[in-house]
Amino acid sequence: MTPEICPHCGAGVPPKAKACPQCGADELTGWSDSAHASNLGLPDEDFDYAGFVQAEFGATSPKPRGLHWFWWLTALLLILLFLVFCFH
Repeated sequence: MTPEICPHCGAGVPPKAKACPQCGADELTGWSDSAHASNLGLPDEDFDYAGFVQAEFGATSPKPRGLHWFWWLTALLLILLFLVFCFH
């Protein structure tokens, strides 16, 4: 049975192909059911994703910066203008 992705190099394999068009792997060299995807660079089943994210992006989440006080002031002014013009 021809796989959709070559277990040896990771290239796409056309349906009913006799060998991988990228690396030349075939049933004898890596398409058997016992073949494993060790050359694809995939993480192991026990991969610690949370640890990876912490190592890559740091332990603390970034604090939002900006003019948040500006938006509160803008909202307050809009409410005051609305009240002045509606009840005047």
